[in-house]
This record gives sequence, C-alpha cells and structure tokens, in this order.
Amino acid sequence: MVDIEEKILAITVVKRNGKKVDFDGSKIAVAIKKGFDSVITEEEKKYNEKDIQKIYQKVIKRIDKEFVSNNIDKIKIEEIQDLIEDELKKNNYDDVYESFSEYRERRAASRQAFADEKKMHKFLKSIEGLGLKSASEEDSKRENANIDGNSAMGTMLQYGSTVSKEFAKAYLMKKKYAEAHDSGDIHIHDMDFLPMGTTTCMQIDLNKLFKNGFSTGHGHLRPPKDIMSYSALAAIAIQSNQNDQHGGQSIPAFDYYLAPGVLMTFKKQFKQSMYELLDFTDFISFVNMDKVAKEIDKLTSIELDIDTFESIYKDSKEVKRIFEKAYETALAKTDRATYQAMEAFVHNLNTMHSRAGAQVPFSSINFGTDTSAEGRMVTKNYLLSVDAGLGKGETPIFPISIFKVKEGVNYNKEDPNYDLFKLSCKVSAKRLFPNFSFIDSPFNKQYYKEGDFTTEVGYMGCRTRVLANVADPNKAVTPGRGNLSFTTINLPRLGIKHGIITNEKTDLNGFFEELGNLMDMVKDQLLERFEIQCSRKMYNFPFLLGQGVWLDSEKLKPNDRLRKILKHGTLSIGFIGLAECLKALIGKHHGESEEAQKLGLKIVKFMREKCDEYCKQYNLNFTCLATPAEGLSGRFTSIDKAIYGRIKGVTDREYYTNSFHVPVYYNISVVDKIKKEAPYHAFTNAGHISYIELDGDTANNVEAFEQIVRLMKENNMGYAAINHPVDRDPVCGYVGVIGDVCPGCGRHSGEGVSIEKINSINECCR
Repeated sequence: MVDIEEKILAITVVKRNGKKVDFDGSKIAVAIKKGFDSVITEEEKKYNEKDIQKIYQKVIKRIDKEFVSNNIDKIKIEEIQDLIEDELKKNNYDDVYESFSEYRERRAASRQAFADEKKMHKFLKSIEGLGLKSASEEDSKRENANIDGNSAMGTMLQYGSTVSKEFAKAYLMKKKYAEAHDSGDIHIHDMDFLPMGTTTCMQIDLNKLFKNGFSTGHGHLRPPKDIMSYSALAAIAIQSNQNDQHGGQSIPAFDYYLAPGVLMTFKKQFKQSMYELLDFTDFISFVNMDKVAKEIDKLTSIELDIDTFESIYKDSKEVKRIFEKAYETALAKTDRATYQAMEAFVHNLNTMHSRAGAQVPFSSINFGTDTSAEGRMVTKNYLLSVDAGLGKGETPIFPISIFKVKEGVNYNKEDPNYDLFKLSCKVSAKRLFPNFSFIDSPFNKQYYKEGDFTTEVGYMGCRTRVLANVADPNKAVTPGRGNLSFTTINLPRLGIKHGIITNEKTDLNGFFEELGNLMDMVKDQLLERFEIQCSRKMYNFPFLLGQGVWLDSEKLKPNDRLRKILKHGTLSIGFIGLAECLKALIGKHHGESEEAQKLGLKIVKFMREKCDEYCKQYNLNFTCLATPAEGLSGRFTSIDKAIYGRIKGVTDREYYTNSFHVPVYYNISVVDKIKKEAPYHAFTNAGHISYIELDGDTANNVEAFEQIVRLMKENNMGYAAINHPVDRDPVCGYVGVIGDVCPGCGRHSGEGVSIEKINSINECCR
C-alpha cells in the first residue's frame, strides 16, 4: 500500500476553481473520517478507525487503478468525492453514504447561493455543528474548558468564535499556516482571537492598580482602604482584564500585594478597640485619642511593642493594659476580617463571569514568600479558606493556587514561613490545591534578586511562565508580562513519519530536519500574528493597556503602535505527545527506556535551542512550551488515526500524552516519574508542569505528601502538582477518600439518611 501511495503522489488534484495542487492523501482520510463522524453519536459508536482505513485504502487503490495506471495525471475534487461515495455504497455503509452525499449537496447549494463561494462556504461548513451538536460531539464547543459550550450564551460565543477562525484563515494568515493547522501538523491556539489582536495571558501587578485606583469602563474605583476592599478589587481586576485577553489571569505575588490591606484594617480595628475600651473606664479623659490615632497611623506592622505608646499611657498600668487588650482585640478582628476577605475572594472567582457571562475567568495566584506579619496573615487565611471549601463544601477550582517554595523563606524548619509551607501541604493533600513552584530551580533562580519579589517566578495555573526578557534584560521580571500567543507542533506525527513503527529503520536526521522546518514555519506564523497584535491601539484594550496593567503601557500615547510594549511578552512554540513520538521513533517511550529518555531530552533541547536562536535573531522572547493537553491532544490523535490507522502505543488511545509527561497509564514509581520529567522543565522556559498521581487518602499522610513536594524541589522541577482522589459525602460534607463507608458520618454507600441525622450532623459541624 505504501508503494501505491508513493506512485499517486505524482498526480495533480484540480480544485473547483481550476487551481492545481499536489496530491495529499491525508485530506482524503480526513474527509472520509468526517463522513463517519457525522453518523456517530456519543451514545453509539458503531464505527471506528478500521472502517475509516478500509474506505481510505479502497479509494487510494481506485485512484491508482483508474488514473495513475492509465497515465492520467490529473484528478478533480469531485472525482475523488465520487470514489468515496461509491466505496461507501459498495461496502454497505449506507448511513455514512447518505450523510456524505447529503453534505455534498448542501455544500453545492451553498456555493451557488453565495457569490464569494471560496470564503463563504468555509463559514457555513464550520458553524454547521454548533447549533445542532452538544459539546461532547463538537470539538470547537469544548476548546476552551472555561466556556460552557452547551449554554445559550456559550453557543453564541462559539458561533462568533468559529466564524472568526475561518475569517482568520481566509484573510489574515498565509495559506500554508491555515493548511498546516487544518491538516494537524500544528495547532494555532486561540485562532478565533487572532483578528482582534488580543494577547494570551497576564501576571497582574496589583500594586499599580491599588495605588491610585482604577476604572473598569463604568466608573472609577477608589484605592482600597482595608483587606476586604483589597480582595474585592483583586477579583474585579482579574475579571476586567479577562475581557481584554483570550487567556488566563494570574497574580504573581498575592501575599505581597494584599499585605497593606491587612495593615490598614488593623489600624482601623486598633483605633476602634481603644475607643470602645476607654469608653467603659474613667481614663477616657486621661488619654489623648487624637495622639493615639496619629501614633497608630504611623505603624508599619501589625507586630509591635506596646511600649511604642509609653509616652501616652505614661506610668499608668491600667491604661497600658487597655492598650494591650485593644491590640489583642484588633489583631484577632483583623485576622477574622482577613479570613472573610479570602473567603470572599475564593467565592467570587468561582462565581463571577466574563465574556458576556459565559465564562468563569481562568485565574491563578502565586504566594508564600512574604515573611511580613501581614503577608503571612494573608497566606494563612487564604489557605484556610481553600481548606474550608465553597458553600456546600465543594473544592474550589479557582483561583488555581500556587505556593512558591524557597529555601531561607519557607522550606526549612528554621525558615520564617515554614509553618505556611506545612499548611500548604496539608491543604493540598485534602483539596488538590495549592500546586507548588520552586524558585531555587536553576532556571528560575538565575533571575531572582534577594528582596525583590518581582523577580520571583510566577506561573499561570495551566503552566505558562514568563521571566527572562531578551528585549529588555533590565526588565526580566514577572509582573506586568504574559504570553502573546503560542502554537503547538504535533510531535507524534513526525515520529510516525520517520520512526521504526512505519519504516525499516528510524530516520533521526529526517525527523530533526522536518522538526526544524516546522519550527521555522511556526516562528514565521507567530511573527505574522505578532504584527497584527502590534497594529492595534491602546483603546482596543481599555483595561489591559488603558489602566497600565501591561508593563510600560502607562507610557503609551493613544495612537502609538504596541510593539514597544508587547516586546516584553513571549511568543511560544509548544509540543505535545513526546511519549507517543518516542514510541513511534524507536519503539519505547522515555518511561520505558533510558535510550528513549536521552532521545526525548535531545528533541526538547533541540526545540529550546531553536527558540533561543530566534530570540537572538529577532530580539523577541521566543520560548519553548510544554503544551497542556486538553482538547488539542484528542484533535491531533483523531486526525492521525484517520491517516495512519490504529498504531499500538501511538494512536491507539483517544489522546496524546500531555507535553513531556510519562504516560499516565504507564506504571512507574513516584521517584522515577519525578526524575524522568524534571530535566524537561529546564528546557521549557515558556511553561511546564508535572503531575504525580496518588491513590488513597493523602490527607491522612501529610508527611508523605510533603516528601513528594521536597523530591520535586530537590530534582529541580519548576512547577508541579499532586493529584489524588477527592470524594465528598453529600450528607455530612466529609472531603477525602470515601470507600463503602463514609469516615465522617458512617453512612454506607447508597444508604438513606433521616432528617434527624442530617440535622445532628450539621449541628456537630457547626
């Protein structure tokens, strides 16, 4: 069959407009796959890739027999479609035949109905499934995990999204980029936002917004004056900025940013407590409250020595005791207010919406390194609020919490925030969050400056990272920066084409040559998109730029082009399915073989070095991304399965493995998985994450949980998470691993519970 396919490569395909193009069998395979997909429902999958391959092979043989063998060097698109229909009919795929035939008729009618058929038919083709299919059936409806593609507003947004993609492919990008995307060689992420010129994500510098307040477009919000307003404005900033970007929002130093709000609240509470306590004594006339208020306003920390006020209470032990009592009361009330503020923040970010109400903002916060009493209070109470869960005990998904681990700050027993590191492990062992980032990993530490939290690495919850800055090395910081756009390369396909799985021997030279060519193309595509982004104006992004969120954007004039500030962002080239790529190349993935591990590192290092070359060539921040899987891995696999059939260990699952991860189905120890994946973090400077999967109730073994975090740190990972089972009893609210009997209330699986028992349980929980 391979010989036949090689022979027919010489044939020319004549498109409907008369244009001649090279023969591409993958497009036939994709067309056949779509025919089968049109009659497959989520409930009944009566056909699979074997059926697709069967028709594909028969069509290829017919082309060889009826055209190539008769020295006919041209074939029309309609003739290929006739062959597909004929083979479907002959092989008794009647329902697929009818669906395929009806689709051709609808397409023909569409072309006649619109003058510019070439562009208009793409629009119609792409939106057909949106109104008629659920998100489980239609890939485009679930590309963004935060948008409910089944809701009315979600579907409305998807209509706009789908039309926007086709517009981008038809008018705004070179044809080769669109074809590479459609064929599955690459995936251009967030293509629907390309016409708008939006950037991907942002590490929000809250200090800039808090200093003078900010506008959301419907009025100006004053600077916050207490911890509750600090947390409320932080949530509003995330929501507002989400409307100016197509990716997520992160706060890189949550504890540092909110600490001043704790101090402001404490000062208010201290003054109020003094007034209230003095009001019940005979000392009210003895104490000059104006002077007390002024002295309290001078405080720079909630930690203080009462002797600070010695000049006021003089030698009166009673008044001194009033100061001490007021201080204790103010501290307790401030702690309580901070908890309530953190609780409100968590609840807000799991319920507030952006983008016409169809999407919960993808939000993340980084914290754990502020050693001030105020910053520590923020971190402690945030963790406690996550531990408590949402209104019915649910585990909060947003914001994705990231605890920053740093020796000398929170890693060792003598470190000032060690107790917060311990608490973060305890909460994560119960709630899955926080995740952990590691400032001491060499590729993060090289940018770290003692005492400057802006040089601490910050991650988006999904994995995106920004720190180095070739465009301006003096601004190698996290706040105010983010990713501009990213595109992912289908590594497994390259492995199939050049590997031992489909050839007599592995052709590594051919593999790296094609990978390099693909990267060059992606680099050019990212630059093309960058020019569109740079052509926009400040008024196109009223919050991101108008409120000075992006680094240096406060220096912009209304009609300035954006290159001078967007240069601080990253242009990222990603990859997916390293494991399947290695399997296709040499028969083993990196979890199975040291040889495969060496080759895997060589591949990712090659990609990183190419990105570094682009940095020097263009003076822009080209970076290498360990792309998250989500819907993309299934898209690539589905297309490759249609072209190459089911290949064991490569295309025999519904997804490709996340970036450089050892496959989740492969049995490997925690230690070995960490050691295998850790080296890849150093090469993927656009972002990375490793997951460790655990069985059992980790909440009952926090020490073991902590040891895994320490293993991650000691092996120089940048960002990592530990996944484990999380159940919740709907009656008593117990969170953890629940077998046949709930450890919280003793209820057996499926057992009904009386109202009296529920009330009793709830009363105990209070």
